[in-house]
Amino acid sequence: MPVPPVEIHDMTVAYHRKPVLWDVDIILPERKLIAVVGPNGAGKSTLIKAALGLVPLASGKVEIYGQPYARQRHLVGYVPQRESVDWDFPVTVFDVVLMGTYGRLGWIRRPGPRERQQAREALAQVALESLAERQIRQLSGGQQQRVFLARALVQDAQIYFMDEPFAGVDAATEQAIVALLKQLRERGKTVIVVHHDLQTVRQYFDYVVLLNMRLVDAGPTETTFTNENLQKTFGGRLTILEEAAEAVRLGKPS
Repeated sequence: MPVPPVEIHDMTVAYHRKPVLWDVDIILPERKLIAVVGPNGAGKSTLIKAALGLVPLASGKVEIYGQPYARQRHLVGYVPQRESVDWDFPVTVFDVVLMGTYGRLGWIRRPGPRERQQAREALAQVALESLAERQIRQLSGGQQQRVFLARALVQDAQIYFMDEPFAGVDAATEQAIVALLKQLRERGKTVIVVHHDLQTVRQYFDYVVLLNMRLVDAGPTETTFTNENLQKTFGGRLTILEEAAEAVRLGKPS
């Protein structure tokens, strides 16, 4: 039986002694587009950060292809929330993308012609090659998001964690990101995305993790993203999501 790309066992995370995630157990499948869905404060971003060792675990463990993340770091790419980035840092678009090669090179070796060509190709994939020398602070929100997607691409990872890549982008950028995610899946990658728009879950993702501090359910979108599970996940807050829930009940893309 093949080793799954991500296994999370008994994950509990607390901030200032206040639990954010409780006893989460998930085994995620390979070569899928996976949405992590839940209400605000459900621990979605924390789940990703804990898997990447960016926040400490109170208990539990995370394995990447059967090994601790520290040993498999080179297999993982990460796209953080745009709001968490210091966009005033004086660096060009090209420089940010080139940073994606450092994981393979280490901090002593400098990127060479091969890495620079990879960075140019990644920028072309996200339609930003003409802005390569621009300072990142001069870009629009959607363009900034594309820069970090390009940086993840040059990492050539097997697993990508993305924290709300669709937040604050225009419709054209959203469709460009979706196309890119599907390309990654076709290349055999596993992509795990914190996602907040219930109306596009069925359209964009193969697999869904429903989270509200605890794991509610996880499985193929078709059988897991149901009205019953949405009620369990969102509780009373589902009233503001009635249109999406009704679309799920009818079996339509919401």
